[in-house]
Amino acid sequence: MSSDDTTLEDLRRRLNDIDRRLLAIVAERKSVSGEVARVKRATGTPTRDYEREREVILGVRTAAAELGVSPGLAEDLLRLLIRSSLTTQERASVAARGAGTGRRVLVIGGAGLMGRWFVEFLSSQGFAVEVADPAGAADAGVACVNDWRKTDLQHDFIMLATPLGVTDAILRDLALRRPPGVVFDIGSLKSPLRAGLLALRSHGCKVTSVHPMFGPDTELLSGRHVIFVDLGSAPALEAVKELFAPTMAEQVVMSLDDHDRLIAYVLGLSHALNIAFFTALAESGEAAPRLARLSSTTFDAQLEVAARVARDNPELYYEIQSLNDYGAESLEALSKAVERIRTAVLSQDHATFVALMRRGQDYLQDRKTLTERRA
Repeated sequence: MSSDDTTLEDLRRRLNDIDRRLLAIVAERKSVSGEVARVKRATGTPTRDYEREREVILGVRTAAAELGVSPGLAEDLLRLLIRSSLTTQERASVAARGAGTGRRVLVIGGAGLMGRWFVEFLSSQGFAVEVADPAGAADAGVACVNDWRKTDLQHDFIMLATPLGVTDAILRDLALRRPPGVVFDIGSLKSPLRAGLLALRSHGCKVTSVHPMFGPDTELLSGRHVIFVDLGSAPALEAVKELFAPTMAEQVVMSLDDHDRLIAYVLGLSHALNIAFFTALAESGEAAPRLARLSSTTFDAQLEVAARVARDNPELYYEIQSLNDYGAESLEALSKAVERIRTAVLSQDHATFVALMRRGQDYLQDRKTLTERRA
């Protein structure tokens, strides 16, 4: 058939065939990634090699330009494939380590989103996982009771993935029972849990506190942070840190007070900023429907972040704002910043406005440099 006789349906069939071949190549690449993970474990090579990634990406950009393909498109595609490869390798590393073989874990609240993430994560390490949750276990293959008090509490780890409002009471109850294993929670805030955590410590229990800085849909921990709160029990702290050793997560240890003071900005400030953003848009009156049809690079990027915040759990977000002993600090900082911008604009204070922008540029450049150095 000559090119003049080619129909739209012919071209679509060719595209479908190309798509299938692309998927077959992706599947082959995933299989090779599994072999790469095996060799890296055998040779003690780190899972992630940033220098190698940089070389590959630069090479692909060059090759794409020679083929008349957008280098940006080629880089985006390759980064997706690298991320998929790293996810495969990280999961293989976690499973191969087998740190949980012969050991038991009780996940209180294991039917929740983060609870389910940890059930899968710990199961992949070989732990015998038991869930205590009235809602039952999400995985039919996981043992489950509706009340943690019905267990023997002789587990190597007892993890709390319960709502902040009930976690402290459970911690205090556990303190009275003095379980022999390591006890830790994964709450986003520690202020509301202070009494329970300190009760466990005063009763001689092995206790620490963890804050995974990622959501339940996270597949790859590279570039993610896991915060560990040091409560004075070195065995507990080291045991829980070891759970994440096979991953590429960045581990950060801090005190109870430092955690909530920093989280007031990392979560509290960022949440409040986005809530204020979509509230201003929603209450903009006649402009609201017209704004929905407009677009700009900055507006769309901010709108995407705000949309993710708006879809999340309002009860959890309220707890993060209202239960943090240091929450007022970040909200006051946001209020002052907005007022300084407002005052500079209304008073036509060009120098102050520019100074605010310059200070932000310096701060964000320092952060970017720090991130690149860490990588």
